[in-house]
Amino acid sequence: MSPSTAQQMDFHSQLRPETELEIRLLATTEFQEGLMWGKPRFGHPEGKVLYHVKEVLANIDRLELNPEDRSILRQVAYLHDTFKFQEELFATPRSWNQNHAKLARNFSEQYIQDPFVLDLIEMHDEAYFAWRNIYLYSQTEKGFAGIDKIKSAFNDRFQLYYLFFKCDTRTGDKNQTPLKWFEEAFCEIEKVKL
Repeated sequence: MSPSTAQQMDFHSQLRPETELEIRLLATTEFQEGLMWGKPRFGHPEGKVLYHVKEVLANIDRLELNPEDRSILRQVAYLHDTFKFQEELFATPRSWNQNHAKLARNFSEQYIQDPFVLDLIEMHDEAYFAWRNIYLYSQTEKGFAGIDKIKSAFNDRFQLYYLFFKCDTRTGDKNQTPLKWFEEAFCEIEKVKL
């Protein structure tokens, strides 16, 4: 079902697109459907993905960034959670190819060619998963493998990964412990305040 013109206008007023890519994404029915998905829940009391994306964008606006990094973080903000509506959360066993971040990357490949941006979309939750594996599930080896995966993928752009992780985590009523752990564990990042 295609969103109404009024809803489309609301997407623009809520997210204030700044680039041709952002405007194209907001005109896509599948993307619009993803923005409208969600009900209030732990971590996301705002409900719809649209409102979470708006919060992440507001955090990005608080950072002092060069135009290129700002554009990258905005692209990731638009796309990172927008495919939760297609995720199979309760499939057993869980298929990680149906994870919302993987689905978002697959969709994004039609619009974005930069492998760094695509990796950031796909791996935006990896720091949280690493923390969860180490501290909640006592799967230390798996958690540290996740950290190695992040460091290997983002290498000299690790700071930008951190900035997105912070912008995403400082929303709703998300648990801030994974972010505090990340900031304490990695001396190579330059901590920022939001």
